[in-house]
Amino acid sequence: MTKADLIDVVAERLKLPRGRAELLVGHVFDSMVDALKKSEGIEIRGFGSFSIREYREYEGRNPRTGEAVHVRPKRLAFFKVGKELRERVNASRPGAPPSSPSPSPALPAAE
Repeated sequence: MTKADLIDVVAERLKLPRGRAELLVGHVFDSMVDALKKSEGIEIRGFGSFSIREYREYEGRNPRTGEAVHVRPKRLAFFKVGKELRERVNASRPGAPPSSPSPSPALPAAE
């Protein structure tokens, strides 16, 4: 699904003109980017969470030439899928068994 597809779905489901749906989706994405720029996490219950991971500089290798390459430190957005989304996606696979709650790990017996 592309951003344009998402805009079309929002417009259709909310009965909005496409221009208003485009504005709405744009504002949501802009708000998410602004939060990530400030290193704030984003948590959407049932969907997942976005965070920023910081990587320090290191010496890498050009895979084609084998030459050493300096890689600068960087910050990258990271997405962790939520349990509910993961279960819904896995349940939609052809031949997937019906989802059942996973048993909780056993706690050690108190002495």
